[in-house]
Amino acid sequence: MKFPLKNTIAVIAMALAFSSCSNDENPTIVTNELEGLNKIQEITNDTHIVELYSPTGTLQQGHNAISLRIKNKTTNEYEKNVAIAWAPLMQMTTMSHACPFSAVTKTTGKETLRNGYIVFQMAENTMEHWTLTINYTINGAAYTANNQISVPASTKKRVTTFTGTDGTKYLLALIEPTNPKVATNEMTVGVFKMQSMMVFSVVDDFKVKIDPRMPSMGNHGSPNNVDLAQSVSDKLYHGKLSLTMTGYWKINLQLLNTANEVLKGEAITDAVPTSSIYFEVEF
Repeated sequence: MKFPLKNTIAVIAMALAFSSCSNDENPTIVTNELEGLNKIQEITNDTHIVELYSPTGTLQQGHNAISLRIKNKTTNEYEKNVAIAWAPLMQMTTMSHACPFSAVTKTTGKETLRNGYIVFQMAENTMEHWTLTINYTINGAAYTANNQISVPASTKKRVTTFTGTDGTKYLLALIEPTNPKVATNEMTVGVFKMQSMMVFSVVDDFKVKIDPRMPSMGNHGSPNNVDLAQSVSDKLYHGKLSLTMTGYWKINLQLLNTANEVLKGEAITDAVPTSSIYFEVEF
């Protein structure tokens, strides 16, 4: 049985059209691995380039959310199956010490990107600086890369360190809000203790009381604040921070242990206008 030529052409055209429609309905989705991120710097060794990223493209004293990926110098491709650990170290004139940091984990929805946080409790200066060592494993082979990183002082107080009444050295770091608003803001804080110069661990089941005040406006406070309690999921401390107007705010803090005893910080009164531990925000 033979088909007329024009019928054959029509069938082919319809098949091509159907194929085109099918492809349009199922397009290949290319994920932007670096959406919302800016490069901080690169750390290199003989085989790889480690790229560091953050939302601002910089680091600063206090809590820093950091993303990273590793590029193979030979293939020019980014590694997908890689296990990463990092080790920040402050190189002081007479000693060295570490700081609190998270594990490095795979970023959800991304193939090559990993992320975590580092809390730099002090800023660099002309004589002292931070270094970052990246230890990573690919297909059973271990590698390391190390370089100096820039950690300038933050413009507002985002981290506080102190010795509690129990003799333990603590570190509190403001994580959220990063962009405060006239509203009841979600507030997140990291609470850590120094076990040694090289080991800082998360503190469990404490409480962080907050009392935000505006020193330039008669030291008035704000309503509807919620003290911070630890979350089971991320081990950080979460609460509510009420900011009723723009300007400079001092977030006065008190750290309480599991027995509800105040380890550091003072309640605000007319006689005590500020706590000995606090954060600052201005917007």
